Amino acid sequence: EEELRKLREETNAETLRQELEKERQRRLELEQRVNEVLKARTEEVPAAQQPAKPQAQANGTEKRSHTVSSRLQKWFCDKFGEYVEDFRFQPEENTVETEEPLSARRLTENMRRLKRGAKPVTNFVKNLSALSDWYSIYTSAIAFIIYMNAVWHGWAIPMFLFLAILRLSLNYLIARGWRIQWSIVPEVSEPMEPPKEDLTVSEKFQLVLDVAQKAQNLFGKMADILEKIKNLFMWVQPEITQKLYFTLWAAFIASCFLPYRIIGLGMGLYAGIKFFLIDFIFKRCPRLRTKYDTPYIIWTSLPTDPQLKERSNATVSRRLAKQPGYCCSSLGIVFLLLQLQTAASRSYVGSSAPAGISKDEETSRFHTTKRGNFHEVFNLSESERPLAVCENGWRCCLINRDRKMPTDYIRNGVLYVTENYLCFESSKSGSSKRNKVIKLTDITDIQKYKVLSVLPGSGMGIAVSTPSTQKPLVFGAMVHRDEAFETIFSQYLKITSASSSSES
Repeated sequence: EEELRKLREETNAETLRQELEKERQRRLELEQRVNEVLKARTEEVPAAQQPAKPQAQANGTEKRSHTVSSRLQKWFCDKFGEYVEDFRFQPEENTVETEEPLSARRLTENMRRLKRGAKPVTNFVKNLSALSDWYSIYTSAIAFIIYMNAVWHGWAIPMFLFLAILRLSLNYLIARGWRIQWSIVPEVSEPMEPPKEDLTVSEKFQLVLDVAQKAQNLFGKMADILEKIKNLFMWVQPEITQKLYFTLWAAFIASCFLPYRIIGLGMGLYAGIKFFLIDFIFKRCPRLRTKYDTPYIIWTSLPTDPQLKERSNATVSRRLAKQPGYCCSSLGIVFLLLQLQTAASRSYVGSSAPAGISKDEETSRFHTTKRGNFHEVFNLSESERPLAVCENGWRCCLINRDRKMPTDYIRNGVLYVTENYLCFESSKSGSSKRNKVIKLTDITDIQKYKVLSVLPGSGMGIAVSTPSTQKPLVFGAMVHRDEAFETIFSQYLKITSASSSSES
């Protein structure tokens, strides 16, 4: 009600309505005046009396002609007035569409609507692929014979129009209640889950993450297709675009000298043979496809923008490797930089410590957390202390997607890395059970993570997978994400390489 009142005050609806009523009254008055003038003209009688009868007859014909002309004039004025009203310029109304707030129920309902709306398209694509794969031999053989016969006699366009009319007729019968189901591929009925009325916070967050993941994958596929098409026409790979260039020239020359009937016949026969026979053979024989299927080879070899960026980085690294003095491997350089960074941080710590403090006092002072000594907080041995890179730890939040309770789902705290463990200290007071200790050798996968893909940037999270968790643990909202990832990953490689060498 408050918003409606504001809209009424801002747009002055009452004043506009009064002006509209005034314009309507003025229009009615003008119409009455025009009708009175036309009626006065039609009722005008000549002042001079008509003595003779033939003259009276002439006056009657003139009167009829006047009435007919007045009627035509009135009809023309009415119609012309309507067209003038239609062409009257009015100020454009700027209407602001109100956006719906984010709701889990509306989100699930829209996803189901999208799935139902795309079902006819997906079924049509499935039927086409089933025809090309010869899923039903008799159906594909009949379709192949009918198509080739129609193309040979020049009936391809009428055939497609007839199929469209037949599809609309079947849809009309289905709408009238007839049970008509025809499909090459048998439809599998998917169980419909009833919509949940009340969702917990973790379920809502998981739903948003799932939708964001689907949108991310869909946008990624669309971006790959558009980038490949762009790179095809922008001569990113000249040997591929050159084939398209010569093909277009050949098609242009053929269209200038050959009749369109022969061109259409050739294109139709090629499309039918490729769709029904060539693609079937290529799908069954992948080696032939990788050697002789030119469109497939061109499409797979077209690079996307991230692939071009990786290639450019690889070429730069190769050029640097060819330069004199560049003899170290990339792994050795990484470890060398890490050692330099560790030595620098240690020298900084040693220089920042006040004078008169022994080494034991220094280590006990610089390796404590807010709750007490580091090894006591995480129940580890005294030799396990944070690395020099993360003396004070990295502020972050732990997202445990295996938990359903909101209090256990997200925890704020500090992340530390030792020589053998990854330690997370919860910032909640008196919650030592909420601390998390992960052994580096138990980690199965570690990678950079973006909690919501719709947000800009590269994200500020790290996902860690372990055998004890079904879904990866996410350490999000990290300002120094890249530094933490490099430290954890390098220590993980160091520990795994050392364990593998000891086992061997």
